[in-house]
Amino acid sequence: MHVRLSTIDDIEKLTLLFDRYRSFYGKPSNKELAKSFLIERFQHMESIIFVADSEGDFIGFTQLYPSFSSVRASRSFILNDLFVTPEARGKGAGKALITAAANYGRAMGAVRLSLSTARDNHVAQSLYENAGWSRDDIFFSYNLDLL
Repeated sequence: MHVRLSTIDDIEKLTLLFDRYRSFYGKPSNKELAKSFLIERFQHMESIIFVADSEGDFIGFTQLYPSFSSVRASRSFILNDLFVTPEARGKGAGKALITAAANYGRAMGAVRLSLSTARDNHVAQSLYENAGWSRDDIFFSYNLDLL
């Protein structure tokens, strides 16, 4: 298994993985939607996607969205998505993906990577904490649904 930066040339395999990710979170399978969403991200250079590749099969991905810290006047990234196929879990792909994301952030001069995860997602929390991430117990997250 190796992790690499994804390109639009990966769109077919990445679409299948992204569709599985969305289904994991309770969304109905919609490969056309998944593909168009990913193509837009690539065309507008709105995200950075790393894939974990095992003998030509994509077994995981992480997607970073560029952001900024106004207070620190610096670049940051939001690690918005991390997914490893159920059959590949526990083999180091998740750790390899977040390590690649952190290395990329450092190379780009970012001061921080940020992410959110569900309170009951203890497996992911353990992964992040073992990789050196710290949980924020100071700030609350808020969302405003617009649609």
